[in-house]
Amino acid sequence: MNEPQTQQDARVVLFTRTGCHLCDEAREVVARVCESAGQRWREVDVDGDAGLADRYGEYVPVVEVDGVQQGFWYVDADRLARRLAPGPVRGARP
Repeated sequence: MNEPQTQQDARVVLFTRTGCHLCDEAREVVARVCESAGQRWREVDVDGDAGLADRYGEYVPVVEVDGVQQGFWYVDADRLARRLAPGPVRGARP
């Protein structure tokens, strides 16, 4: 089973904060999609880092794949799955 807090080499990072209902929903989507894709993910609480709290503010949850922000507030499961699929991503820049 995936342990999001310990996966430092994860392709997917979910930025959240405690008490955020959208973060709870995003966590479920990310866990499901990553498990299906066989990819690791980790969760970072932005309130534990002043820089992250300033950067993401009220935009959490924020999801990144390979260091590129994919969205905020709501995680689109289909979009995340496409980003994790093997091979080139349509519309991606080289």
